Amino acid sequence: MPLVGSPAPYFEMPSTKNLDTLDEPVRLSDYRGKWLVLFFYPLDFTFVCPTEILAMNDRYEEFKELGAEILGVSTDSVYSHRAWINTPREQNGLGGLKFPLASDITKRVSRAYGVLLEDEGIALRGLFIIDPEGKIRYQVVHELNVGRSVDETLRVLQALQTGELCGANWEPGQAFIKP
Repeated sequence: MPLVGSPAPYFEMPSTKNLDTLDEPVRLSDYRGKWLVLFFYPLDFTFVCPTEILAMNDRYEEFKELGAEILGVSTDSVYSHRAWINTPREQNGLGGLKFPLASDITKRVSRAYGVLLEDEGIALRGLFIIDPEGKIRYQVVHELNVGRSVDETLRVLQALQTGELCGANWEPGQAFIKP
């Protein structure tokens, strides 16, 4: 399992980068030089997952302003991802997205990041912040029934980008800890 401070495991997966053709994979190397918020979720067309994905989507511009990209991953196929993206929100769909979803149908990437539930063949809710050099700087893993906080993800990203000592509940603009 990867640990904070170690290189992020390499990945290449089919994705929805080109929603029409589904022929554009995503690779870890695509994000070199940028911050990446890589998050795993269990399944398309479920209940907690769309709340997280839509919350990330609604705050996408804030991530972009911080030089970060977002990539969502599940063990579903890209065809399922496309159907879910094209389904209206009021019908439990995503109704469009500003970032791609990747298909880890082989389960290799979920396994490499230590979030695969082997018996079920799905991923836990794992979130990793990877720095521009490809190093894991933050990771958090949740049970399936609890969604993640976009506010906390943004706060941690901003704290990591300062390179300073940031205390509990630190927010941008607040003082850093001086050793």
